[in-house]
Amino acid sequence: MKIGIIGGGAAGFFAAITTAETSKASITILEKSPNVLSKVRISGGGRCNVTNAVSDIKEFIKYYPRGSKELISTFSRFSNLDTIEWFRKRGVYLKTETDGRVFPVSDNSQTIIDLFTSLASKCNINVITGFDAAKVSFSNGLFTVKDRRENTLSFNKLLVSAGGFSTLDKYNWLINLGHNIITPVPSLFTFNCKDTLLSGLQGIAVEDVMVKVSDTKLSSQGDILITHWGLSGPSILKLSAFGARVLNEMNYKFTLVICWTKIDVHKETEGAQKNSPLKQIIKHPFRNIPIRLWESLIINSGVNHEKRFNELSKKDVEAINNILTHSQLSINGKSTFKEEFVTAGGVSLKEVDFRTMESKIVPGLYFAGELLDIDGVTGGFNFQSAWSTAYIAGQSMANQV
Repeated sequence: MKIGIIGGGAAGFFAAITTAETSKASITILEKSPNVLSKVRISGGGRCNVTNAVSDIKEFIKYYPRGSKELISTFSRFSNLDTIEWFRKRGVYLKTETDGRVFPVSDNSQTIIDLFTSLASKCNINVITGFDAAKVSFSNGLFTVKDRRENTLSFNKLLVSAGGFSTLDKYNWLINLGHNIITPVPSLFTFNCKDTLLSGLQGIAVEDVMVKVSDTKLSSQGDILITHWGLSGPSILKLSAFGARVLNEMNYKFTLVICWTKIDVHKETEGAQKNSPLKQIIKHPFRNIPIRLWESLIINSGVNHEKRFNELSKKDVEAINNILTHSQLSINGKSTFKEEFVTAGGVSLKEVDFRTMESKIVPGLYFAGELLDIDGVTGGFNFQSAWSTAYIAGQSMANQV
C-alpha cells in the first residue's frame, strides 16, 4: 500500500507518523518548499504553541469560528489532553502557561521538529522536498500526482494537508477532483489605525477591553495592545477571526468602538469629586487605564485637561464617559499577526467524513489541517485541529492497509 501525503507541515507529519506506527504502508511526504515544518518553527515566537490546556471539549470548540460543530466528535477521539500524552510518550514534555497555552519545556520549536523528523526517519517515511503538487488525478483506484516539472508519483491513498491557500485558484487541483472550496479570506490579523488618540502610545496594553465593529453584531472582549501600526492583542485577534468574512467584505475599512473600562464612569467621577476635588483629572486615571492612555483620552474628549475634579460640569463628565466607554476609531486596513498566516475557508466540511477524514467525493482521498474550512483563534487551537484531524486520518488509512 502506497500512501502519499501532500504537505510537510504539522498535520502531514502527524498523519504520516500515526499511519506508520500502526501499519506497514509505504509513506511519502511531498513538500513544495525546501524545508519541512516551517510553520512549526515560527509558531509561538519560535517556541511552538503546541496546544491549549482548556480541558472541556464544549469550551474548547468555542475558540473555532469555523468547524466547531465538526470538531466535537474529532476532539472526543483525540483531544488536547491526548496530544500532551502523545508527546510525553515520545520523550517531549510540555508545560502549560498561565494563559492556557502549552509549549515544550525546552521553549524551543526545534524540539518538536527534531521529534517529527527522527520519528519519520525511524518509521522509514520518505520525505521529498521541492515537490510542488500542481495536478492530481484519480483513476482505477490510483492517485497520480504531478509537480510543475512533470515529475510524477502514484499512490493508493492520498492525504492532503497542504495548509491554507490565500487565493481560490491555488485550490484548482482539488476543484478538478470534484471538491467545492469555500473562498479563502484572511483570519487572525491586527488592525491598522492612525487615529490621533493612539499617537505615541505604542506598547501600551489594557486588560479586559470590549471592542465592537460599528453597525454589525461583531464584538469581542479581552486584552488589547496598542502598536505602532494600530491595534493588536487577544481581543482584536479574536474579533478578526470571528469576523473574517464580514471584515473582508468591508475591505477592512470600518469604525471600531472601544470600551476601555468596565467601571461606572459616572460613579467613579462622583467619588473623585467628593474624595479628591482639587486633583487635576489628567493626572489621576481611573482603575486599569494606563496613565499615558488616560492623558490621551482626556485630551481627545474635548474637556479642558487642566480642570480639577470639582470643576467638571455635567457636560464634561458625559464627554469623559463617552470616550472611556465609546471611543470610535477608524480602521483602515489589516496586518498579518506576526508570521502566523491563517485563512478562513478551504475544503467544504460537508464533503468530508469526519469519522475517517476521508473525502465523500473521492474514495481514498483524505484531508487534515488548515486546508479544511476550519480555523481557530491564536493560542494553540489551530495546531490542535491539525493534530486531531491528522491522527484520525492516519488511523483510518492504517486500518485499510
